[in-house]
Amino acid sequence: MQLPTFTPAGRTARGRRSPAAVAARLVMVLATVLATVSLWPASLSTAAASGPCDIYASGGTPCIAAHSTTRALYGSYDGALYQVRRSSDDTTLDIGVLTAGGVANAAAQDEFCAGTDCVITWIFDQSGNGNDLGYQGEGGVGGAVNPADATSESLTVGGEKAYSLVINGSSSYWRDGHETGVPTGSEPEGMYMVTSGTHFNDGCCFDYGNSETTRRADGAGTMDAINFSNQCWFGGCVGSGPWVQADLEWGLYSGGSQSWNPNQRDFTSPFVTATLKNDGTSRMAFKGSDAQAGELYTVYDGSLPDGYSPMKKQGAIILGSGGDCCIDNQNISAGTFYEGAMVTGFPSDETENAVQANIVAAGYQ
Repeated sequence: MQLPTFTPAGRTARGRRSPAAVAARLVMVLATVLATVSLWPASLSTAAASGPCDIYASGGTPCIAAHSTTRALYGSYDGALYQVRRSSDDTTLDIGVLTAGGVANAAAQDEFCAGTDCVITWIFDQSGNGNDLGYQGEGGVGGAVNPADATSESLTVGGEKAYSLVINGSSSYWRDGHETGVPTGSEPEGMYMVTSGTHFNDGCCFDYGNSETTRRADGAGTMDAINFSNQCWFGGCVGSGPWVQADLEWGLYSGGSQSWNPNQRDFTSPFVTATLKNDGTSRMAFKGSDAQAGELYTVYDGSLPDGYSPMKKQGAIILGSGGDCCIDNQNISAGTFYEGAMVTGFPSDETENAVQANIVAAGYQ
């Protein structure tokens, strides 16, 4: 904004301003600058508060599901992130954010759960599509497993306390979203999650993404989910993991075939970003990175494995287990979930890089 010009009123006979005139002009300039600056915070705060789902939307691939126990994934989101239930009286509390677009209100959970045990019963969808994840057990969406403990791990995000979702086997969360925006069949989609490179195992299968509505292993291509573990499905693995892989049902793929992908790497950071995208007919790509610093590393970008084109996605969402869990069986995977989202369409590399930058800026510690 251009500052206003001033007439030379108040000059002395020798062309110099009188002290009173100088003071008056300084007051006018200061007032103008303050008025100009007052316009900045709104735009700057909007940019600073943009979340991963704002970035995906700007890239033409909007979120159809957004889940987190740590922070809002939209700059304007001010609703509940998740629900906890305490054992003392079986009452529940929805945990929201401290401010719109901000970090979870961990203090509310601490007060509610003081002196008793709490579990996480629901993880709410921030996208507005209603794709809330409930635990696969009695009192949730039905099934044979239990809700995860709500206080297994605390951390800070941007200096504010938050809690993660810690899966130590026997927990899993699920939603049938085939009628609420989750891609089906060969429709393209993308997804990401922030997880832990220090908490994992080789049990099947710590996943986040598209899964079966039947909760059964229904064949090749009926899943399209990020897997994070050190499970070596087809053998020949190099390194000790954990690895970012694609769970496409009937196999965890380290690349585009059943052979080990030599471009794989171990992701051992305390916080790890993992991404996956699949156009449904010919191409998939998955990446990983330290969620506290650095850029995404492309683990694989190429053709779908034989027998997976076209994809046959069913449109459910799974978190913490494989697709054939947990109506009447137990989950044996371990992992930690902080945040994640699923999008419709095939995100560009530029969009994914911007999401990674947003995650780093969030300040996980």
